[in-house]
Amino acid sequence: MKNLIYIFLGGGVGSILRFLISNYTQKFWNINAFPLGTFLVNITGCFLIGCLSGYFMKVDNSLKYLLITGLCGGYTTFSTFSAENFSLLQNSNYGILILYSLLSLIIGIMMVFLGFQIIKN
Repeated sequence: MKNLIYIFLGGGVGSILRFLISNYTQKFWNINAFPLGTFLVNITGCFLIGCLSGYFMKVDNSLKYLLITGLCGGYTTFSTFSAENFSLLQNSNYGILILYSLLSLIIGIMMVFLGFQIIKN
């Protein structure tokens, strides 16, 4: 039961952070149709989950539920990412669709690796 409470609390905080960072990024750096807010959240979320995964490999405790499952799960936005890609497809923004998808995937994986390596060493 304690782990479920951790997940609940972390998910709430992560969701609020996602909303604030995504909205303010889009508001202040609106680059054409590119969904920079969601991109930034997903990339920083990938880095964070990499760092936390590396740390919790060394130290196993219940905080991984608060921080990885809860916080990172609430913070990252793959469902929003998918909806935005669908919208780009519907609006025939094929170049942005391909750029956004590839950058998110490639840089996301690189950020998980980087975060993991920084904490692992």
